[in-house]
Amino acid sequence: MGREVTQRYVDPLAQLWLDAARRIGLRVTRTPDTYASTDGRGTLAIAVDRDLDADDSLAQMIFHELCHSLVEGEASFSSPDWGMDNTGPDHDWREHACLRVQWVLTGRFGLRTLFAPTTDFRTSFWDRLSGDVLEDRTDPSVQSAIAALRRAEHPPWGPALLEALAATSRIATEAARFATPARPGAPRPPGVPIASAPAAAPELTPLWTSIAPVPAPHPTGLPPRVAAGAPEGAACGTCAWRYDHRGGSRCRQADATIKLGTRIDPAWPACERFEAALDCQTCGACCRAAYHSVEVSPRDPVIRKQPAMIVRRETYLELQRSGDRCAALHGGTVEDGTTTRYQCVIYDDRPRTCRDFTLGSGHCLTARRRVGLTL
Repeated sequence: MGREVTQRYVDPLAQLWLDAARRIGLRVTRTPDTYASTDGRGTLAIAVDRDLDADDSLAQMIFHELCHSLVEGEASFSSPDWGMDNTGPDHDWREHACLRVQWVLTGRFGLRTLFAPTTDFRTSFWDRLSGDVLEDRTDPSVQSAIAALRRAEHPPWGPALLEALAATSRIATEAARFATPARPGAPRPPGVPIASAPAAAPELTPLWTSIAPVPAPHPTGLPPRVAAGAPEGAACGTCAWRYDHRGGSRCRQADATIKLGTRIDPAWPACERFEAALDCQTCGACCRAAYHSVEVSPRDPVIRKQPAMIVRRETYLELQRSGDRCAALHGGTVEDGTTTRYQCVIYDDRPRTCRDFTLGSGHCLTARRRVGLTL
């Protein structure tokens, strides 16, 4: 007589990521009919195990799809395949943005190899990433990745996504203690398709051997720079967000994220949010979507010098807008994958509100965050 089976085994990482997906709002199903697809109604379909490569897992596949959702935003949950058609001109940079997000998030937890992507972009893009993958703020994929990383901290993704990554890291660290590299010349393990390599190919090394140590937090409590790379010599003292206050150094990023008035040591190594310099002409955040109105004093000379730029409301005056930006702001179009430089065409006559806006200030940080230029 056979015994009664009342429970089933679930791979621990699969359990973690199935639950993370559920908390974020997705039901995961397995299917032989597609590799990975969403229906826009809360279902994420992932290929069955036999159709995945030997270095893929259900957990890794779910994580990759969640990174796509971070890039595309919360509205993408109601669109099949996150609103991506996989063929249009915007597909590549959106995929690049997704992989930049994966690179940073997995770097925080030592999981870059375990959770590397499985698509063709693995060799054409992912394997070429190094250093600061968010450095070029004129690249649309970088801007989208930064906006995505900020979303990761908020619902529906947060806290489930980051908790799942932390738990994965703990499991992976323990598994790594018992993993050994494959023996040269050993036979391939059962389940690995013969067509994927010559029959005499050596046994594949377990992914657990590639788990990296989790980087220690930055002294401020912000993520360490190792997750995104850093220029040589990067330190708190050379960061654009450091400022002086009452004889000491403080950090705008720590003020906004950890605790207002956090003191820093300029000699500390850079954190993940390090920026060496800010350039208004590659930013323009304060003049576009970050803020929706620039009020003008009735006595400001710009009223006389640039009358066509002034809009008279019932109780106040403001600069004219063009869509989501000040009408005086030109540039910011994407040409050959790069955002053109911004310029203010009334800069010499700009109102006092604009003159008082300080580069590197708290308002500057807020503006850059709102448009996806700063973590």
